[in-house]
Amino acid sequence: MKEYNIEKIRNICLAGHGGSGKTSLAEAMLFNAGATTRLGSVDDGNTVSDYREEEIEHRISMNLTPLYCEWNDHDLNVLDTPGYSDFTSEVHCAMRVTDNVAIVVKAIEGIEVETERAWEYADQYGLPRMVVVNLLDKEHADFYDALGRLQERFGTQAVPVQIPIGEGEGFSGVVDLVAMKAVTFEGGDGKGKRSEIPGDLADQAEEHREKLVETVAESDDELLEVYFEEGALTDEQLLEGLRKGVRDGAIFPVLATCASANIGVSGVMDAAAAYMASPADRPPVTVSASGDEEVSLDPDPSGPLAALVFKTVSEAHIGELTYFRVYSGEIKHGGDVYNSTKNTSERFGQIYHTNGHTRNELNVIRAGEIGATVKLKDTHTGDGLSTRQKSFGLEWVTFAEPVANVAILPKSKDDEEKISTGLSRLHEEDPSFTFQYNSEIKQLILAGAGEMHLDLIVERLSRRFGVEVEMVQPRIPYREAIKGRSEAQGRFKRQSGGRGQFGDVWLRVEPRQRGDGYEFDNGIVGGAVPSRFIPAVDKGIQEAMVEGVMAKYPVVDLKATLYDGSFHTVDSSEMAFKVAASMGFKKAFMEARPVLLEPIYEVDVVVPEDYMGDVMGDLSSRRGRILGMSPRGSNQVVRAEVPLAELYRYSTVLRSITHGRGSHARKFVRYEEMPREIETKVIEESKALEEE
Repeated sequence: MKEYNIEKIRNICLAGHGGSGKTSLAEAMLFNAGATTRLGSVDDGNTVSDYREEEIEHRISMNLTPLYCEWNDHDLNVLDTPGYSDFTSEVHCAMRVTDNVAIVVKAIEGIEVETERAWEYADQYGLPRMVVVNLLDKEHADFYDALGRLQERFGTQAVPVQIPIGEGEGFSGVVDLVAMKAVTFEGGDGKGKRSEIPGDLADQAEEHREKLVETVAESDDELLEVYFEEGALTDEQLLEGLRKGVRDGAIFPVLATCASANIGVSGVMDAAAAYMASPADRPPVTVSASGDEEVSLDPDPSGPLAALVFKTVSEAHIGELTYFRVYSGEIKHGGDVYNSTKNTSERFGQIYHTNGHTRNELNVIRAGEIGATVKLKDTHTGDGLSTRQKSFGLEWVTFAEPVANVAILPKSKDDEEKISTGLSRLHEEDPSFTFQYNSEIKQLILAGAGEMHLDLIVERLSRRFGVEVEMVQPRIPYREAIKGRSEAQGRFKRQSGGRGQFGDVWLRVEPRQRGDGYEFDNGIVGGAVPSRFIPAVDKGIQEAMVEGVMAKYPVVDLKATLYDGSFHTVDSSEMAFKVAASMGFKKAFMEARPVLLEPIYEVDVVVPEDYMGDVMGDLSSRRGRILGMSPRGSNQVVRAEVPLAELYRYSTVLRSITHGRGSHARKFVRYEEMPREIETKVIEESKALEEE
């Protein structure tokens, strides 16, 4: 493959809502560049980027896929990302290592939940971006309606550099507002034919050209001065101003396409080469050196090595494939590299550019470039790479808290150990999910970004490790507490020949404020219980609290006072007083108006306004309390408090209610007393479980 100067490299993440056509756009880009010989289809399951079994089966992108091609003497590295909320961690990983973002939106729906989220991520990483209005061949497609929504949400900096020729079934090409030429497409080969602008579009093209010139002038003080003096910009000034405005984040060019029919895609590629940022245009990468000192590194191939692993996947027949971005220096075929995250050394054997299953072997990957290698021993997603002599740490992605969880049970006892091994391996590839054995509820809990995410992990566990598991609803970590005050005696006496056991305590229990925890008070006066046995009383109470009294859930938020008791000079022991304390505590607890507490979560649901009523009704049916609503761009955020017991598989329900346009986040806020009828049911279930 040809070696490119760093100014000729374009690293671009394709992001946007599910179904907007990102994968089709990537497919057409590869085809136009000659990297593939046929135009694949998501519906047919034969695209380059959605090549994994689960993606072919489900007909959606579930993974970040790096692709590459050459266009107009530029090296394009394209990162195709999923558009469903369950897989937003993949979008984060892509944006962490890219230099630009192409936000793909549907010509009918316009801005959707994941459009907003992708834009927020691009803001977070300070990335230049362009907007591709796709699916313009669909009935009711409206480029100008989508443009209006974009400008309303993101400002007039979202400005067309193209307008469509026709819409719906009549969409046949675009007007290039920079060159002021019509470009029409036929036959799906992606080769646009240039001609004069049709007469019925001439006025519209002039109007939008003028708006483009104004936006470019306003993005730069010098150009604005020229514009005021001359009343216009030359083509060269417009082009250079557009380049600078896009790279500075002051202009977001809007383009028009139908990716599946390969109409307008070559214009997207032209814009990427002409306007988007090269690695040399981006700020130097900040790394941590020895002693946590921060150092800025320019994208210089001759500089010290600094690279970041942003994706690892296990591929059949080749093992683990590791994707990385080089920020400074270079990595050569057969070279030694130091993993600064794990403090281990790695030998880089073969290195590649990849297009799905296809790998193109390279001799070197230099600063600004994205590559892949295989069979690294201990290097995984998020690890930094440098040299042992000059070791650098690179900041990695902080993933959102999981919003869905499930308990998993092996279908065969022989698979128990395999589950942990398999999940550990999968977690190295996808750190956005967690798994942990919860000793309180005695279940292995898998947590992720949504039910589809969890289903995918379990699917991979089966396909790659041969482990079959059952997914069940996790038990809820309830708590027990009291609302009243009571006193009770705990007396333990046992005589079985020889020395006996004797302990006698009087305890008082009373509630504390929620969250204040446990407090023990020694109220003994006059030595009724010798001081050497007091710690045993405290320990006996605490052990009884862990075991629970009503339904075997931990007891919280109470004060226990030892205020009287008696002892035997020979038979009393620490064990006897511990048992007596446990007995007395359980009796006092049951007489102090005991209650069960359930975990309450604050839930933020982001939805288009059309679905607010349905979402609020569903939350109310889940015993949720609506706290309020607030706008977020073109969507609304419904904030509510909902018991955890009512949130199982909520992501799936929300997707159904909102036709895939809603997303949610949740966080624990407190424990709260549950309704009596539900409490009774939970106690009965606990007793049944104990009997089993």
